Amino acid sequence: MINWNLLTNESQLDEIIAESANQAVAIFKHSTTCPISSTAKSRLERSWDNEAIGDFKIYYLDLLSNRPLSNAIAQKFGVEHESPQILVIKDGKAIYHESHFGISFEDLQAAI
Repeated sequence: MINWNLLTNESQLDEIIAESANQAVAIFKHSTTCPISSTAKSRLERSWDNEAIGDFKIYYLDLLSNRPLSNAIAQKFGVEHESPQILVIKDGKAIYHESHFGISFEDLQAAI
């Protein structure tokens, strides 16, 4: 089961950058009205394995409620916005990103 951490304001991006100095963290951008986004999220949740990934923090961004925040993420980490999308942040930089049906637990695990 994924322990989602809600991402709701831009000030949290500085916290994510600070956290990423010690351990990679992820941001999952999700559109609650998009069937592709819902499918990608569901696939990720079904394949998530807490034992395999350890103490890994993942943030959840509701795009419909926070589109300006998504734009800030794209600008700060230099990754063009897509939806759904997952980014892995390490040492303040996006070291991995994927979108749509390319999002998978296995690839995420390999990236960290």
